[in-house]
Amino acid sequence: MSADAETAPESSDRDQSPDLRKSPDLKKIAVWTAVAVAGAIGWGVLALSRGEEINAVWLLVAALCSYAIAYRFYARFIAGRVLGVNDRRATPAERLENGIDYHATDRRVLLGHHFAAIAGAGPLVGPVLAAQMGYLPGTMWIILGVIFAGAVQDMVVLFFSMRRDGKSLGQMARDEIGPIGGVAALIAVFTIMIILLGVLALVVVNALADSPWGTFSIAMTIPIALFMGFYLRILRPGRVIETTLIGVSLLLLAIVAGGWVQDSSLAEAFTLDPRTLVICLAVYGFFASVLPVWMLLAPRDYLSTFMKIGTIGLLAVGVLVTMPTLQNDAVSKFALSGDGPVFAGSLFPFVFITIACGALSGFHALISSGTTPKMIQKESQVRLIGYGGMLMESFVAVMAIIAASLLDPGLYYAMNAPAGVVGNTFESAATAVTNLGFTITPADLAAASAAVEEETLVARTGGAPTLAVGISEIFSAVAGGDALRAFWYHFAIMFEALFILTTVDAGTRVGRFMLQDTLGNVWKPIGRVSWPPSIWATSAIVVGAWGYFLYAGVTNPLGGINQLFPLFGIANQLLAAVALTVATVILVKSGKLKWAWVTGVPLAWDAAVTLTASWQKIFSDDPKLGFFAQRERFAEALDRGEVLAPARDLGQMREVVVNSTVNGLLAALFAILIIIVIADGARTCVRALRSREPLPTSEAPFVESRIVAPAGLIPTAEERRELAAAGSGPPDGSGPR
Repeated sequence: MSADAETAPESSDRDQSPDLRKSPDLKKIAVWTAVAVAGAIGWGVLALSRGEEINAVWLLVAALCSYAIAYRFYARFIAGRVLGVNDRRATPAERLENGIDYHATDRRVLLGHHFAAIAGAGPLVGPVLAAQMGYLPGTMWIILGVIFAGAVQDMVVLFFSMRRDGKSLGQMARDEIGPIGGVAALIAVFTIMIILLGVLALVVVNALADSPWGTFSIAMTIPIALFMGFYLRILRPGRVIETTLIGVSLLLLAIVAGGWVQDSSLAEAFTLDPRTLVICLAVYGFFASVLPVWMLLAPRDYLSTFMKIGTIGLLAVGVLVTMPTLQNDAVSKFALSGDGPVFAGSLFPFVFITIACGALSGFHALISSGTTPKMIQKESQVRLIGYGGMLMESFVAVMAIIAASLLDPGLYYAMNAPAGVVGNTFESAATAVTNLGFTITPADLAAASAAVEEETLVARTGGAPTLAVGISEIFSAVAGGDALRAFWYHFAIMFEALFILTTVDAGTRVGRFMLQDTLGNVWKPIGRVSWPPSIWATSAIVVGAWGYFLYAGVTNPLGGINQLFPLFGIANQLLAAVALTVATVILVKSGKLKWAWVTGVPLAWDAAVTLTASWQKIFSDDPKLGFFAQRERFAEALDRGEVLAPARDLGQMREVVVNSTVNGLLAALFAILIIIVIADGARTCVRALRSREPLPTSEAPFVESRIVAPAGLIPTAEERRELAAAGSGPPDGSGPR
């Protein structure tokens, strides 16, 4: 029995239990019935329409209605019945406040930080690449996956970490599963984390390289965030709305100023090559990890959220205004053949691997057991921040797949197929795309490139340029027409880089937490998250590790994103398997076997998908699919002294051989470690069920909370009365009881 159960009765989410005792509200029933009917119509149109034009608005309707129902009912059920959130219980942010990592943060700022930290390359790049399979498989996985898997994982891991003083996922695995599975989880989680950060940073470098506008605008977010942090903590404590207005105004000014810089003599100073950007990102990542969380990380992520949500919201409005038609097929011919030009592999399992962060992402579990549980004010806020934050990211993924599906298929494949398939000229790309069964001319490709003021759009792999073209089409149709198409394209490129960079800085800090937890098992002082030498040393190690993979991706002749993104997807989903295993074990050990299906079912699906993908990437004899098959092909050519495209010399041939070998070995290592974690987790569950006494858990003792704070974005009438009684100041603030 937990200390909480012994000391204080469990109370569920404050906005839940009272409603269950009230008589039915006919107005609410009518509203939710209408939402359900609208969502069902949207899904019906998407699923049943074949060979006819489909308006993108139906994707928005299906997504938004599904999200609303899931948040209102399923998330509420999990928070109240499965987890048993208790606002009488003090969170680590209140009990362990130290002004560096543990800091009770306004739920609006924390939601902004959490969303900015989890929303990286996955919801932008993954859906664009997965559009190769058609719009329907990707859309179904994005929406249904987030409701029943991704958002559940984020909220449950956040809750369990919060109950354990904000411990990292790897440390929770060691404490709750046992030494064998725990050590395997610690190794897997940390190594996977490094790969993920390297790939995320690579997308930032690709977006900012030789772009003075984007580089200047993003650089300015750092001093703006520092100002916001000091303003909110020292100059005007608690004035969240006031600080927000100032910060957003400065951010908009920085974006506009980026355009001025691009056309001025300062452009050269902010035009950086990829290798220089690698150094800049590494330096920034180090300082973002060691500085107090309130000073840079939280305000910068909160600030970035306005940019992210604002752009995606405007994109949704643009779709509603222009009502564009999807050019993509519902299910493409590449879905079953597995020989698509963008990436190799059939619909199962690779559409679920390619779309990572938009539906289910193990990286999110690192944030949910990293910075966020050390900053949350009240347990009831896990629903808003954990489940709600993930729904927000899923909507980003929906908008990304819409933007990709609006493009002419010929342009889509000319942009996303690698140079080894389409070549480097308009003529070669037009010929290759025609051979794929789509129609586009060299003049069409030249016109599309000129419209966004790019030298060429051919073989612009990685998804980010494709998304930028889709965004520019929607925005230019609403405002400015063709005259502003180039402006909107470069704005979108800058937006994507800003979107992803916030994941890199938060991820570096989480990696530091993980390394401190791991090394703390060997030498206790390293595990003290407030000890400066430990903070500096572990931050440097983490930055150096992901910096290596970033540099390797920048110099990779196959294109870093093409070489690393498949490994990124597999590693990310295997990490989700670790998180769901830990959550399931804790539920069983806590005597909640009847609710273990909430995390157990997503775990079974995720394990089936990711282990199948791992098997194919390791053992496939197709060089386009298997890492070792690719290595063998290039190694044999290297022995003959041949140079295979896209490598340009024997040195680059050797780089391909080395990188393919490393990727194959890492994929095998990750799969073995995850199998060990799942097997040991199952053993622990069986042991818990057979034991007459509850197995010990690492849950922290109950301490009475003195903080009063709302559970959602908008305080309820009851919460306003509690806040007023507590004398907390502004009616939307928080304060002591």
